Amino acid sequence: MRKNILVLGGTRYFGRLLVQRLLSAGHAVTIATRGQAHDPFGERVKRIRVDRHDELAMARAFANIPGYDIIYDQLCYSPLDAAIITRVFKGKVKRYVMASTIEVYRELLGSQEAPFAEDDLRIMAQPIDTRYPWHRQQLPPEAYAMGKRQAEAYLYRDGSLPVVTVRIGHVLAGSEDYTKRLAGYVELARLGAPLRYTNAAAAASFISAQEIADFLVWVGAQNFKGAINAACEGALSAFDLFHRIGAVLDVPVKAIPAKLPGQPYELSPFDYPQATWLDTTRAQRLGFQFGRTDEWLDDVIRHYDLDYV
Repeated sequence: MRKNILVLGGTRYFGRLLVQRLLSAGHAVTIATRGQAHDPFGERVKRIRVDRHDELAMARAFANIPGYDIIYDQLCYSPLDAAIITRVFKGKVKRYVMASTIEVYRELLGSQEAPFAEDDLRIMAQPIDTRYPWHRQQLPPEAYAMGKRQAEAYLYRDGSLPVVTVRIGHVLAGSEDYTKRLAGYVELARLGAPLRYTNAAAAASFISAQEIADFLVWVGAQNFKGAINAACEGALSAFDLFHRIGAVLDVPVKAIPAKLPGQPYELSPFDYPQATWLDTTRAQRLGFQFGRTDEWLDDVIRHYDLDYV
């Protein structure tokens, strides 16, 4: 069935793949961005130019629009953003899907040996700080996880939208990845420089850009609500990932244990002091089967290597 869908974001990374899949499925898609990034969709989408983080601008932009079947929010980073979406779209959306992150579980590091399931994070008990300068351009690294956690908490406490928050494992996407996180590992390997790591056994969950786009499309077509994890089978630590890169590129790599008190997991993007991996049982029970990391990771590494060369 053709649906009227709004994507907040959608011009880069896996958001672009999401829009492509929605269009291929025959849906009517509107993308809302500040208009600073090019998109390839031409006349196939409607466009609304708006600052997602400006409530007055959002209210004006959507004042005369009756509503949407689905809203995919790729740009909800804080409780302030969550508050804006609830006030602007209350009663005007049938399904709201927020792109959340594996990082919401960061505060639970070391609390258990099993993968994190959705209910392990007591989201309704999370504090919400609306006075924090969330929309300031330069924020400390920990603000990302904190903001996503509090955004989820606000949405569920408010209760006025039919909410799903998708807690996404680390997304790897080759040349589409503007974060360049994996690119840093590839560069180290090519330069013959060592990787400093905190815990060789501290695995993290990953997912390809293609698979998270497919999963988001699937989520939009379902009826469940609440948090849901999204990750491929086969978690890897930074140590594992670096050695996988060496094997794929056929270059020797060296990893060195690092002990830096007070900064145990800021050495590289996927390095954690304890395992941070996702339990995807809920998605499987609802009918979605994720693939395995080793089915696509080598190709992504090769793409990054081509970019590096």
